[in-house]
Amino acid sequence: MHIFDYSFLDNGLLPTGIVNLTSTISALRALANERRDKNQAVYTQLESIARVQSVKSSNAIEGIVTTDARINEIVNGNSAPLNHNEMEIAGYRDVLDEIHRAHDSMKVNEDTILHMHRVMLDIANYPYGGQYKVEDNLIMEIDSSGRRKVRFKPASAAETKDAMEQLVLAYMDARANVNINQLLLIPCVILDFLCIHPFSDGNGRVSRLLSLLLLYKNDYDICKYVSFEEQINHTKDSYYYALYESSQGWHENQNSYVPFMENFLMTLYKCYKELDQRFSTINGKRLKKSERIEQTVLNSILPISKSEVCEFLPDVSATTVEAVLGKMVKEGTVKKLGQARNTKYVNAKYVK
Repeated sequence: MHIFDYSFLDNGLLPTGIVNLTSTISALRALANERRDKNQAVYTQLESIARVQSVKSSNAIEGIVTTDARINEIVNGNSAPLNHNEMEIAGYRDVLDEIHRAHDSMKVNEDTILHMHRVMLDIANYPYGGQYKVEDNLIMEIDSSGRRKVRFKPASAAETKDAMEQLVLAYMDARANVNINQLLLIPCVILDFLCIHPFSDGNGRVSRLLSLLLLYKNDYDICKYVSFEEQINHTKDSYYYALYESSQGWHENQNSYVPFMENFLMTLYKCYKELDQRFSTINGKRLKKSERIEQTVLNSILPISKSEVCEFLPDVSATTVEAVLGKMVKEGTVKKLGQARNTKYVNAKYVK
């Protein structure tokens, strides 16, 4: 059986890229908090938008869909669900609202996880809501020829209760360790939860709700204003690939959490970048492409390459990005580091 132990997060041997990314996210969080304090009305609008997108996207990942109009009506309480899919959508809405409203009083333990599962499935009248699986389950995929194959075999039903107890205890132990970056701990817990796959249905949705709760518990409230679930849905192929990579060898305690950690942190990072774009749009001001390039570079704590800027701004041509970067270098607002394909750019104020 898998041994739940997050002490490796305290050994200082994590990839530099991951450590740097957490530092960047922390800096962006400070900027977002400062902006929120000065623009409460704007953030209230952002909250309303993100709420709808979160409910829509998390269910869509699982193939639970309805029209955009119906999503809005259900999420905003203007209509009761009309079919089974809409009942499941309404259930996710209820748990999401509870997390946004009452995260301070919600404890991270088995009772809370079971409660979230029960509430999520309550409207759809599932008899097993709030109960661990009683039969073994498999995570399967269908290949290009239409044949099914086992992608991962989760913990058995007989092992589930003990595994969930050990998961929570390991989290509590790591949470109390001041040398462990809590932002790195969260994706490790989520990966283990998904490998246990404790429920007969709803594991993916509960994992995303649990992610939001853990982020809230560590003072990351970005998911209230930008949908974390939508970011996952946009790049779900890379999400599932990272999950697959990090689950290999899990039962034998030989898996690497790094791929899933990287994917989780990059998703969170993209939430903060999305906030910049939505903030300016809601204010009735759509920035020019050159201004968006400038903001992308100047807001990055770490050196950023031309290709990374292009990734964040897919509607802007590489030629435009290159021209603006050259202009910024000449003006002295950014410094150019490295050469050729290793060239990166950094805000001049971060270079001593």
